[in-house]
Order: sequence, then structure tokens, then C-alpha cells
Amino acid sequence: MDSKYNATVIGKIMITPDIMVLRVNTDTPRAEFESGQYTVIGLYGHEARSVNSGEEHKESQSDKLIQRAYSIASNRASSNQMEFYISQVKDGQLTPRVFGLEQGDRLYVSERIVGMFKLSDTPKGFDIAMVATGTGVAPYISFLRSHIAENSDINMAVIHGAAHQWDLGYYSELSFLASTFPNFHYFPTLTDADETWQGRKLWIKELLEDEILANEANIATDPEKTHFFLCGNPKMAEGISAWLNEYEYEKHSRKVPGALHVEEF
Repeated sequence: MDSKYNATVIGKIMITPDIMVLRVNTDTPRAEFESGQYTVIGLYGHEARSVNSGEEHKESQSDKLIQRAYSIASNRASSNQMEFYISQVKDGQLTPRVFGLEQGDRLYVSERIVGMFKLSDTPKGFDIAMVATGTGVAPYISFLRSHIAENSDINMAVIHGAAHQWDLGYYSELSFLASTFPNFHYFPTLTDADETWQGRKLWIKELLEDEILANEANIATDPEKTHFFLCGNPKMAEGISAWLNEYEYEKHSRKVPGALHVEEF
């Protein structure tokens, strides 16, 4: 069988048994992309599943390349090295095999990098509110790594909702950026935190309703001043979209240059 594998694992950081940061090196350089875009990664069905996975909901064919799309977390100028933030679906076909990878193992990474969820679609001078659940924070990491230094004239914030402390991937990096750049603010919020957590324990909508963006980040909920990006759980995206609709936000599309950008998992 001719393998389509064209990349090598160069790093694997386990955030939890079911969440990881995967770093790969592609055999050939990729074109520069826009922060917020995604590419496809793949493994054949004959690859071993992780010890922490469950039984497949649908059995994979050993000679079939299983492919799924993932947002890129790396700096947009990175040509060979790419980073992905991935959660394991225990009965899935691809992610248990991805979680079974070790440094030096091979996999497929598409040559194409695509997607309409581009933070560059924010007009110059507008503030940016980036809202995520779970691994939906990945495109914002790419944006901040690529552009935070050149956007000192606007206010930016990341609101990251999760269940537990250990679900907050990139917590240290985002906290560091918030302490380094006065115009960037990081608001992690947990729904099932234990007593060691000293931060917020709110749902994302509750946090927004408390006007945390206006009071602590000087970011207005106003489509004439601020673009909102939503990435993650479809229920979150639906609920926050509905809330923003009350402020006359329109969803961004090729035909409608709205100030609300949505990427659902």
C-alpha cells in the first residue's frame, strides 16, 4: 500500500488523558495561512488506538485514510512546523489513533489550508472578543502568536469556558500574554471547578451579561466597535449568537460582512 503520510510527530503534550497539543513537522513547507484557518490530518485504519480509548462506534477499514479537519494553533508564518489542539472522542475513528501517536511517528497533513473563520476579517481599528469552549481556543492561539505585537492600538480578549481547571489548555501562555500586553485580557471561566480554583465560575453567557468585557477590557458589545469570534460547542455558539443578535450583530459570510464570526465543532 502506498502511504500518503507526509509529516512526522515532533511533540506531544498531554494536557489531560483526553486533551493534547500535537506538534508535527511536514515534509514540505506549507504556504503562509490566515490565523483561524484549518487543515486536515489523517491516519490509516490499521494504526493502533490509544489505551485510553473505547470501542469504535463504526469499525474502520485498515487501508482507508481517516481524515478530519482541525484548526491550526501555530504562528501563521510557520512553514513546516504545525500545532494542533485536539480532544479525544473515545469511540471515534481518528482521534484515538492520533492519541496513540508518539514522537517520530508519521501521519498525513493536507497541503491545503482553508476556512472562512479568519481573524484578519476584522476591520482595522475594531476591538476583538474571542470566545471559545474546549479546544475551540486553538485559532485564537494562532492569531495571538501571529499578530498580538502589531495590534497594540486595539483591545482584545479571550473568553475560554471549560468544566475543570485541567481543561484549560494554553492557560499559562494566555496568562503570560495578558500580563505582558496591557491591551489583551484573558477570562477563563469554569462550570465545575473545585475549591482550589480562585477564578470565575460562570457560564460564558453569564460572564458576558455581567459586562466583564466593558468593565475590565474596555470592549463594547457593539458591532460598530467590536468583532466577536465564537469557536467550539455548537450550543455555546448558538446561545451566544442569539445574545449578540439582541445587540444587532449579524453573522459574517461572503455576502454579508457581519461583525459576528462563528466556527462550530
